[in-house]
Amino acid sequence: MAKRVVPEAARRRRRPTKHGQVLTHRLIVETALRMLREHGAAGLTARRLGLALGADASTVYRYFRGMDDLTLAIADELFGHAMAGWRPTGDWRADLRDLGLRIHHAYLAHPQAAVLTASRVTGRPNEVGSDETILGILRGAGFRDADAVRIYHAFIDQSLAFAILDAATLALPAAAREGDEDVWRETYARLPAATHPNIAATAPLLVARMNDSAYPTALGMLLSSAAAQLTK
Repeated sequence: MAKRVVPEAARRRRRPTKHGQVLTHRLIVETALRMLREHGAAGLTARRLGLALGADASTVYRYFRGMDDLTLAIADELFGHAMAGWRPTGDWRADLRDLGLRIHHAYLAHPQAAVLTASRVTGRPNEVGSDETILGILRGAGFRDADAVRIYHAFIDQSLAFAILDAATLALPAAAREGDEDVWRETYARLPAATHPNIAATAPLLVARMNDSAYPTALGMLLSSAAAQLTK
């Protein structure tokens, strides 16, 4: 059964926690982000969150219907981080590139949270505002509605897919991540041309590129494809 959520005005009247803080929706979300960064998804429980806030675990349910509701709030908060301070330039390609990189960066700043939330759809203010902005840029550039929706779909899914991929790498233990990165230099770069001519021919380029995110390149290709369609 869903927990009763107390109205915001009622929450603000509550006494400070043991840590001297007055609980707010934002404080709980930011504390949950910190816990995810430090302990991963398995470490984020109502009991541990309550301890971190200096409050009883049941207090969390006065603000959220459950831990999944908190997960959706975290996802929306990451969109808020991405959009904070953004201003359009009027150049649709530059604006979409900036937004895509901002979304990617916001998720990578919180890799554990990204893995947990990037596949979710929240329908909450920051996410909705981001979608409205992206669609507005595309429609304002002259794309027909059907094309705007198709490009928006590819744009946002590409942004979040790379966010999950790259965040999952960052969330690995350091030794595992470094081991994966070494494979390009220690294995691929040493394959003989006699058996692997294409890898051998491109090995220096693979070593130089493959440990970096391909998202900026993929984003550029997507926007170039969209621009070509606009000129037809």
